[in-house]
Amino acid sequence: MNIQDVDENYMKLALELAEKGRGKVEPNPMVGAVLVKNGKIIGKGYHQMFGGSHAEVHAITEGGKNCKGATLYVSMEPCAHYGKTAPCTDAIIDAGIAKVVTAILDPNPITSGKGVQKLKDAGIEIRLGILEEHARRLNTPFFKLIQKGLPYVIVKWAMSLDGKIATRTGDSKWITSEESRAYVHKIRGQVDGIIVGLNTVLRDDPLLTCRIKGGRNPRRIIIDSNALLPAGCRLIHTIHDTEVIVAVNQNASQQRIQELERSGCRIVQTNDPHGRVNLMELFQVLGNMKLTNILVEGGSRVITSVIEGHLADKVIVFIAPLIVGGEHAYSPVLGKGIDKIAEAGKIRDITIRRFSNDVAIEGILNDGY
Repeated sequence: MNIQDVDENYMKLALELAEKGRGKVEPNPMVGAVLVKNGKIIGKGYHQMFGGSHAEVHAITEGGKNCKGATLYVSMEPCAHYGKTAPCTDAIIDAGIAKVVTAILDPNPITSGKGVQKLKDAGIEIRLGILEEHARRLNTPFFKLIQKGLPYVIVKWAMSLDGKIATRTGDSKWITSEESRAYVHKIRGQVDGIIVGLNTVLRDDPLLTCRIKGGRNPRRIIIDSNALLPAGCRLIHTIHDTEVIVAVNQNASQQRIQELERSGCRIVQTNDPHGRVNLMELFQVLGNMKLTNILVEGGSRVITSVIEGHLADKVIVFIAPLIVGGEHAYSPVLGKGIDKIAEAGKIRDITIRRFSNDVAIEGILNDGY
């Protein structure tokens, strides 16, 4: 096996380890590390939680005195600055590691290139770019947050075979199977925020929490132009469990805004001349709050606004083997639509999953990050 194959095999393991941090380390990137000496793994680690030790430190701790002269495989450039923890470069140098193989430079200007340079200055051999594209895809939301100041936006809906997300009366429980809904809760536990419109709250009175053991609850974000969120809804009753953010138009009633603030809601006012919520302004605020991943769950108006505004990066669509019918039944994406199929939004990097009798299609929108 040549050196390229060896390096790729160990980097694949580092990337697999990094994935374990999804939903726990944001707004930090997911990072995995593998320490190798004389062809044997002597230490492994990954960034397990925000504010906790980084992947390199976990691997070095496991490797102990054997680290001297070893090769470290790490899925992103080691940090060279003080943040929640001390620089990983210092730990690598102190451990006597001889070579560092990394997939990709950290996009954060605080560290980008500086970690690699510091290791080079210490006499450590560097190899950069092993499985770089894989590493970039793994942390695409982190790259977008750092480079654009915006969260990565995932739009999700569930529909029947004939493209309906609810009947003409608004009933939608349940279009998809229990297995599909469990997967949605898994996703909820991995994102920083979940967005729905006021109509969804009025119709379903949802909790918008993650109901998987060990999963974290995302912030609940409500698109509510006129600040009409009812005081008796379950979102406000559970506000001490996880934050409720209400996005309103700048012309919303100040009395209603103050009432929501007294209930514990965080208010985000946006400027839109048509009386709606300016979603780009909202996402900029969420980016400033360091929210990395946002899940948009509906309803149709919110989904349409995100799609038409070219604000979505990824879609997840669950299709159930049902036929609902009805010209007045609800469809996921409304708006003006397009004139020609050639103008349709295209999905790439598609993954297809099966949950009971449902099919879920995931992919990146052609204008997504």
